[in-house]
Amino acid sequence: MRCTFEAIREDTPGARWQALFQLRWPAYQQWFLRDGYRARPSYLAGRRALRQHMPELAGLYQQLCELAGGGDLEARFLSQWCPPSYISGCSQAVWLDPYGVEGPLLARNYDYAPALLEGSWLSTRWLGRQVLAMSDCLWGALDGINEDGLAASLSFGGRTAVGEGFGIPLVMRYLLETASNTNAAVAILQRLPVHMTYNITLLDRHCQWATVFVAPDRPAEVVYRPAVANHQHSVEWQAHARATLSEEREWMLNQGVRKAETADSVLRTLLRPPLFQTAYGRGYGTLYTATYRPHTLMAELLWPDMRWPQYCLDVQEGVLNIRFDANHAG
Repeated sequence: MRCTFEAIREDTPGARWQALFQLRWPAYQQWFLRDGYRARPSYLAGRRALRQHMPELAGLYQQLCELAGGGDLEARFLSQWCPPSYISGCSQAVWLDPYGVEGPLLARNYDYAPALLEGSWLSTRWLGRQVLAMSDCLWGALDGINEDGLAASLSFGGRTAVGEGFGIPLVMRYLLETASNTNAAVAILQRLPVHMTYNITLLDRHCQWATVFVAPDRPAEVVYRPAVANHQHSVEWQAHARATLSEEREWMLNQGVRKAETADSVLRTLLRPPLFQTAYGRGYGTLYTATYRPHTLMAELLWPDMRWPQYCLDVQEGVLNIRFDANHAG
């Protein structure tokens, strides 16, 4: 199975984003309606939630709805208010350079099914702040960095609880569009309702960092762990943790980060088992490793035999095809 990764520059929503929407919408529509048309909140409910909790995004949301054709269903999807549930793997870590040579690093593995990856690395200036982020749900983000040096990534938190709130990709987008440092991002996460459980790791150019455990049924909690995987304080969903090796990955990554004297040492840990997963057919394969360096605004996508660097303020457009073995047992 092959995944196409594409770096795209478009400062304001326009033809490039519209083309992405038209390409991905049929698959997203099927996912969005999997529980039936009435299972999803109305357009008015989604718009009201955005205006209440993320008012800075309200105008951008209307622009994107118009580019998407102005339909009710498209607008409901784009609001990301109470979307269908989704579960991913992922590992993420913060490394603080003990020698002050390379600067701090946020690194993560994104583990998911190859067929469900957008693969669009979007460089935008939608609200006036340059943002480079891996796109999900067409305007949300899986991980990214902004021009102020705030980097963020997510991992599923390993719980089945679902509640009233936003899909996490839009929460990530909101952080990168409106926050300039870790403290501001933490404050946002402490007030936003989310619809499932996730671990959000933040790092800024002042070396301030944190992981925030968010959930629909618990207050957001700030923790300071250098590495996290797919559970929070303890495993609550045993089957998921066993299938994704959540505890083993977190232990190994934690050891790797604590012992690392260089950033490449952290990356070597992420690029080998059990951190680098190959169960692509079961949806637990590592689709990419990403690094974000707040001091230099450098970002990079990595695979065992390839690297793709970018600079947040000067993204070079391009396409990269990566092949995964969907029949690999993992």
